[in-house]
Amino acid sequence: MRGDPPRILHIHGSFTLGGKEARAIRLMNIWGDKARHSIVSAAPEALGARSAIGPQVPVDFPEAPPFAGRPGLARFRAIAQFLSGYDLVLGYNWGAMDGVMAHRLFARSMRLPPLIHHEDGFNADEAAGLKPQRNLYRRMALGRAQALVVPSARLERIAHQAWKQPAGKVHLIRNGIDVARYAQAPAPDAIPGLVRTPGKLLVGTLAGLRAVKNIPRLVRAVAAHRERLQLVVVGEGPERDAILAEAAAQGLDDICLAGFMTDPWRFVGLFDIFALSSDSEQFPISLVEAMAAGLPVASTDVGDVANMVAPANRPFVAADEQGLADALGTLAADAELRATLGAANRARAQRDYDEKTMVDAYAALYGEALASPHILR
Repeated sequence: MRGDPPRILHIHGSFTLGGKEARAIRLMNIWGDKARHSIVSAAPEALGARSAIGPQVPVDFPEAPPFAGRPGLARFRAIAQFLSGYDLVLGYNWGAMDGVMAHRLFARSMRLPPLIHHEDGFNADEAAGLKPQRNLYRRMALGRAQALVVPSARLERIAHQAWKQPAGKVHLIRNGIDVARYAQAPAPDAIPGLVRTPGKLLVGTLAGLRAVKNIPRLVRAVAAHRERLQLVVVGEGPERDAILAEAAAQGLDDICLAGFMTDPWRFVGLFDIFALSSDSEQFPISLVEAMAAGLPVASTDVGDVANMVAPANRPFVAADEQGLADALGTLAADAELRATLGAANRARAQRDYDEKTMVDAYAALYGEALASPHILR
């Protein structure tokens, strides 16, 4: 195997840079030429994250049968034939589930490679509650998957209870980052286009601009303290115009929508407060990045967020929009509190969310599936 790197296929619903894509790319970049990667997207035009893949990584974006569409045996057979050309198949979230189902149907007859599926969270259509039909489909499709990987305790419970996956198949691997990188002070101009309003603190968030992230909620929460706070949103996506419209309606004329930016350690430390306003999260990497940079956090109470932050920061994980606005107001008014919470969050990130633990866990899981436990070490 060492002379012939394994061929790994990644199936995404879309490949625009978000948490799952950032993690997958980070692993690819760390492992370099130890594996060859192929990436397909159920939305073929959504490949914006490819620019973050390092030049040392052997990667291609092959033509593939459609991974989205009306279920049908012929389409699943075509997908299965495509899967047969690889040594390991990795699926990500609901958008890859037709690929997982094709594997379920034809794994034995076509002697398909092992498949490991990852579930990182839900889009807006399941933010308020899981759909029973999708639960059943996931339960059926995952029948021949070698493993199901989740980053949060909540998703681990869902995997067991709603998707009926046995304990030995479900692997809880928490997201990790290179915490040490975030200790460095960012350059004042690290966010292009940001013009700081004198006398205001920066509230920052990192998010794909999608409906489930509910950035308009954050706009309104910041607007309640517009005399003290300025909002910076790093990310890109289809909700950009809606966010700008809400900012205009709220009179936030100094909002900065910075667009997509790589290397968060270069700029996250510019924020005074980090905020999350999502309808649904599980174990957001952006939160870990903010904690590693020593920031206090105000957030909606979603996923594992309340258990991720330092205990002293938990009162600022809010149940609703008014609570989020109140949390921002309290943090804005107390510099000593911000410093104390930021230090506690940094210590928590250093202790619990360092990248090496995550990388070792994925290397072991993927290596075992490839029957070469040390190939990615």
